[in-house]
Amino acid sequence: MKFACIGTYPPRECGIGSFTSDLYHSMLGDINQNENEGFIIAMKNSDEEYSYPKEVKLTIQQENRNEYIAAAKHINNSGADVCILQHEYGIFGGQSGIYILSLLHHLKIHLVVTLHTISNTPSNTEKAILKEICKMANLVVVMNLKAIDFLIDIYDVPKEKVAFIEHGVPDFHFDQKKVKKEFKLEEKKILLTFGFLSRNKGIEVAIKALPKLVKKHPNVIYLVLGKIHPSVMRCSGDEYLIYLKQLVKKLKLEDHVVIPNSYIPQDDLFKYLYASDIYITPYNNEAQITSGTLSYAIGAGAAVISTPYWHATELLANGRGRLFDFHNSNQLADILIELLDNPNTLNALRKNAYEYGRNLTWPKIGAKYNNHVFNILQDEIETKGQSFDILIMPQFSLKHIHRLTDDTGIRQHAKFSIPSLQDGYCLDDNARALLMALLAYTEKNNYKALELCPIYLSYIQYMQNDDGTFRNFLGFDRSFLDEVGSEDSFGRTIWALGYLLGNPPNYSYYQSGQSIFLKAVPVFEKLKSIRSIANTIVGISYYLQRNPTDDSMTELLSRLSKKLVTSYEENSSDTWRWFEPFLTYDNAMLPLALLHSTEIHNDDKIRATAFRSMEFLISKTFTNGYLSIIGNDGWYEKDEKRATFAQQPLDVMAMILLFQQAFKLTKNEEYLNKLFKSYMWFLGENDLRISLYDSETNGCCDGLESYGVNRNQGAESTLAYVISHLTVLKAHKDFNREIFAKKRLAKKISQNVIN
Repeated sequence: MKFACIGTYPPRECGIGSFTSDLYHSMLGDINQNENEGFIIAMKNSDEEYSYPKEVKLTIQQENRNEYIAAAKHINNSGADVCILQHEYGIFGGQSGIYILSLLHHLKIHLVVTLHTISNTPSNTEKAILKEICKMANLVVVMNLKAIDFLIDIYDVPKEKVAFIEHGVPDFHFDQKKVKKEFKLEEKKILLTFGFLSRNKGIEVAIKALPKLVKKHPNVIYLVLGKIHPSVMRCSGDEYLIYLKQLVKKLKLEDHVVIPNSYIPQDDLFKYLYASDIYITPYNNEAQITSGTLSYAIGAGAAVISTPYWHATELLANGRGRLFDFHNSNQLADILIELLDNPNTLNALRKNAYEYGRNLTWPKIGAKYNNHVFNILQDEIETKGQSFDILIMPQFSLKHIHRLTDDTGIRQHAKFSIPSLQDGYCLDDNARALLMALLAYTEKNNYKALELCPIYLSYIQYMQNDDGTFRNFLGFDRSFLDEVGSEDSFGRTIWALGYLLGNPPNYSYYQSGQSIFLKAVPVFEKLKSIRSIANTIVGISYYLQRNPTDDSMTELLSRLSKKLVTSYEENSSDTWRWFEPFLTYDNAMLPLALLHSTEIHNDDKIRATAFRSMEFLISKTFTNGYLSIIGNDGWYEKDEKRATFAQQPLDVMAMILLFQQAFKLTKNEEYLNKLFKSYMWFLGENDLRISLYDSETNGCCDGLESYGVNRNQGAESTLAYVISHLTVLKAHKDFNREIFAKKRLAKKISQNVIN
């Protein structure tokens, strides 16, 4: 077996690094007469420079996302059978370590993940990241039984995917008397705590217990081995260390407390563990799912006293240690006195811990990892392709739409999921909202959506000027904020009105929509923006489906379509088949408009332009097997580098609508596959492998940024998601209708042959 390990790694001073090194070397052993191979991908901060050992074949700068993808390619080409990831949010880049998802989704081999932190109250981003990692993993390793319940109940991880393998400990053996003599501590009772120092470690709780203890046992020394955690040093320097030293001085414990503030090598650390009489972990809260220092103490057969955090409660059960309440220095002092007064009780704790610790040595833990990996390798490799499966879609909901809508219209923005009143309303969103409500009524027979239509339609009516143009922005106090809106907002409004006229839920709505639509017609040929023209073409096409004898509108559609074709011809080349010398926003609307026009006109030139530009757009957005739309943070100028981030849900919606129309015209099922892959962008099939749909609020986050997800859930993004959801349902229905029609035709032909 050949494996790749990802994590921090020595000489970087980090608990995860020590774990990665120990696991790596333990898995290289001779298991079932087979020598394994392995290598390390080491995580590092941009300001770090280390002389890594030979097993480190590649490093990843924490905040450089491109290096994560490069690492995935390196692993795929290495001949490794499995990748073993050490997951801790803080060692990876992006918001809550989101960049690691980019690496994992580019992997083509099996994945085993060891989870070092599992919160029972995760943030939305933390929860989404961990769920995605567990979804991709063949095996999820936890070091605490409580963690299994968390994964099942909070993160929806199947129980059969989770393995419990305890934290390993080095297999060192030292004689207590000899190491005490080596450290010149023969006459002392040694209390020990080690690890990186930070306020959540509760060292002050143990120090405050000492005055009561030293009155009865004046030969006590409390050793606090370790240094300030690097992240703590970056944020607040050595403030905590100064506080601890001031506390020692205040309590007059200078002769009883030693805090060297230095990193202790593993060999020396175990000497101190064997030299200690009692080991203390006085952590301040229960949310600690695993503790390497506690495992080390048990492995060394130390008598341990700890606060009842999750790992300690489990590991110290059955007489392997003692617990005291959080922040309770007095209780800790009483337990310390009891144990030092009763050597037999103390030795019983040491004996129980040592016997249990023999099961935790790294050779045994490494063997468990190897056995699990061998079992995985016997299974068939699963592909990560996505089928057209509507059963995995979230349940349809308009909850967040209702939250954003009042009796004036749908509000533009939200702070997270709470509507932002001060930002008011805009025509773009209310036009999209009208389209969404009509689709929801048509596809889901949703009468609550139908009840929203008058609100959005009346907003559009209120914003129309006498010359047929529209204002765009309205304050929360219903005051106009502009005289004439953008051409884009005009085009989107015509699209929504055209859909209403082509699919009216009743005649009253048709009359209202028709009045606004026809008043705007004189503006159509004055439009300059090709996206506004494209949106208007789509609206006219829907209108003509119900009014096919309107010759003047048919001619107007032809003239507008030719404007797009002319723009394409002026800017396209053999290598750049597009309407402009750049790809920006809402790109898919341009070929989509021509596909709609083709349905009316059946013009070969329009059709050819539509499909050529569509295939060009696909070539720029589906290069990795999933949708990666052009980012708004710089866009994509011809012959330049494309922008990846500031991806907007609106662009994804346009791609979905494009593939729906392409399938409608061609019946090519590949367009349905791309339609569904595009929809899965919302659910995590994207560059950061994180879901933008919020299952708790039923809203959609505003965008995919380089650091993670923009968690605001405004109208544009949520409407884009809902329209996309409804389009997928419609496409699935149309697909089934095609299959049914083919079966009926085949049956009819068969019957005719028999007859």
